[in-house]
Amino acid sequence: MKHNFKNLKIWNLSMEITSDVHRICLEFPKNEVYGLVSQMNRAAVSMPSNIAEESNRGNTHFKHYLNISLGSSFELQTQLLIANQNKYITDEKTIEIENKIIEFQKMTTGFISKLDV
Repeated sequence: MKHNFKNLKIWNLSMEITSDVHRICLEFPKNEVYGLVSQMNRAAVSMPSNIAEESNRGNTHFKHYLNISLGSSFELQTQLLIANQNKYITDEKTIEIENKIIEFQKMTTGFISKLDV
């Protein structure tokens, strides 16, 4: 089955997360530009990109890329917690973005299991 990625809730949520991450990273110290900022932005961009990349292929290929996107979300979640630990972002902003990431993880896991049917 082929999917229009723009119509997928997981793609739209991951685009929102990516935008949030780009915005918060603008406030990080300059010495993190090639470190944590770069890693967070790459992980965030990977989430919607991998969904879109294989959305027009069969379910077997699509599930593989959905799992890559899911892995990127766990990577981003960890990096977000590191940023909070280093006081680059507030607890409130961390919770807000982390909740979106967790919601993405739940939705993506559910979507993958439906593709298995």
